Amino acid sequence: MVILGAAVRADGRPSAALERRIGYGAAAARAAPGAVVFCSGAAGAAGPSEASVIALGLGARGIDLRRLVLDEESRDTLQTVVAACRFIRREGLGGAIVCTDGYHLPRTRMLFAVLGVRARAAPVARQAVDAWSRLRMQLRETLAYPYDLAVALVRRRALKALIAAPADKAA
Repeated sequence: MVILGAAVRADGRPSAALERRIGYGAAAARAAPGAVVFCSGAAGAAGPSEASVIALGLGARGIDLRRLVLDEESRDTLQTVVAACRFIRREGLGGAIVCTDGYHLPRTRMLFAVLGVRARAAPVARQAVDAWSRLRMQLRETLAYPYDLAVALVRRRALKALIAAPADKAA
């Protein structure tokens, strides 16, 4: 199970997007009690890492912290997917359950597919957001999708080699 990060407020609280993703992750973790939960996201300009805020949120929702793996290095969707694919391959797992917002799922699942890892979406709720926020999210994904696809395809061989490399050679 992979929970993708989103912004953390300067006071350490999750943004609305990160709070939603924590909720999706908690629901998915309860539905798959044996699954490892990969929490991803680096620290921004202020506050703790996204991954650590996800972990705190999951713990507050009763998810056993021993199930969690924190990726506090990834700074964007592509880095998160590469780190998650690397973990999935290293651990011999069959794929990923992706926990993110609905508008973000197509791009995230596309990146997993390009890197050869099966990924399915965790159940997500429709976000109650205003029209301006919805337009911003759609515009961002409209621009990010072809960019990430091009980067992933151009760098696919190098990314797959990184994913397959032993953990001690991954720096």
